[in-house]
Amino acid sequence: MTQRVELATVMDRLAVDEVVTDYAAAVDDGDWQAYRGLFTPDGRADYRSAGGIEGGAGQVAAWLAESMLLFPMRQHLIVNRRVRFGMLEQDIGDTARVRADYVNPMRFAADGGGAAAPDFVCGGRYAFGLLRTYEGWRLREVVVEEKWRRLPEPRVAPAAE
Repeated sequence: MTQRVELATVMDRLAVDEVVTDYAAAVDDGDWQAYRGLFTPDGRADYRSAGGIEGGAGQVAAWLAESMLLFPMRQHLIVNRRVRFGMLEQDIGDTARVRADYVNPMRFAADGGGAAAPDFVCGGRYAFGLLRTYEGWRLREVVVEEKWRRLPEPRVAPAAE
């Protein structure tokens, strides 16, 4: 590989990594316009393994906007990113696949009774498919493979005396 090709590959890796980070920030911040803007026009997301839906980016963004109202605090930690570039129409680097692990702590909305809101934590793996477009790298697909979750402990009413 020449230095020019290696530099282009490094720049693509950084750009792809930025899309994945922007994805996490959009979900955590509830910025559904930014979320939709990360996808190609035919981009899709699949959250079925986590109890969600599968569909086009706009449909999924609307579902997330409603679902995430339960969790006013959320923070995706996306780690162990493995990036692989592919070919489309014989041009190296038009596509990318990213497999990355995630941990996602979220806090339920407070119940209004003064009790601290419980936490919900889940983890698993993302599979991102990206396409190089004229606007830059965009998500073509996102598949969530939830592997585990920790639900809040059930609250027990104090015993009557």
